Amino acid sequence: MSREAQDRLAAGLTVIAAILCLVLAFGIAVALLVKSQPILATSSVTRLLLSSSWHPMKGDFGLYPFIVGTLWVSGLAMAIAVPICLLTAVYISEYTHRRIRAAAKPLLDLLAGIPPVVFGLWGVLAVVPLVGKLAERAGSFSTGYSVLAGGIVLAIMIFPIVISVTEEVLRKVPVEARAASLALGATRWQTTKHVLLRAAMPGVFAAIVLGFSRAFGETMAVLMVVGNVPAVPKSLFDPAYPLPALIANNYGEMMSIPLYDSALMFAALVLFAVVLLFNVMATLVLRGVEKRIA
Repeated sequence: MSREAQDRLAAGLTVIAAILCLVLAFGIAVALLVKSQPILATSSVTRLLLSSSWHPMKGDFGLYPFIVGTLWVSGLAMAIAVPICLLTAVYISEYTHRRIRAAAKPLLDLLAGIPPVVFGLWGVLAVVPLVGKLAERAGSFSTGYSVLAGGIVLAIMIFPIVISVTEEVLRKVPVEARAASLALGATRWQTTKHVLLRAAMPGVFAAIVLGFSRAFGETMAVLMVVGNVPAVPKSLFDPAYPLPALIANNYGEMMSIPLYDSALMFAALVLFAVVLLFNVMATLVLRGVEKRIA
């Protein structure tokens, strides 16, 4: 086979693979929308999203407590993870020796490959008792199964993706930018803060968005430590019930109740739409960074 034929074959296969991915995503969205039609025919989208009443046997399927619980846990995870991940990525990219950098990357890959259920089990054994003690010292009662426990576990789970993407973006900043800043008398930290981070900020934002979408859709680990109480949390020590946990806990048992099944499918559709939106946003930003740096 000639090189030209090989190029055409490779190009054709990549196009087919890309189309299959798009078709798969579109098919998932359509399937969820079709399965959501029974609940959408009886309740408006506004009522489903903003109502706090969750009584399936009475026909009330307000998703507001679950949406707020998801935002609480995901937002707290990002608040914990972003500063740590940003400083770690800067250290790996700009300060550490290349041997340490080469050793750190496999460890990050290992952390990314740990199954969520292991994180959840670790959270039950270590994080939940710690949160219970913190609540007691703060003068509040908590079993430990709370927003704070879920946020801590989620933060650790998203470390690898945020650190890896941020470090890669920082490494893409041209060496000439570092050299010029140092030549003008700036310290290494000043160069990092005012030159590298400023140039890489869109990519750092994309890394944060990817981490948020990962946290927003996480199921098993959160399910094990967050408490699963269908109420709007009022503090970090209160339990919550994120959307992924709602679907995982109830779908298999409630398929025989049409509206319940449809409500869970609508919750899955909301989750799918939010995660897809954030992933597309992060991808577009990363492509813009690569073009600008190139």
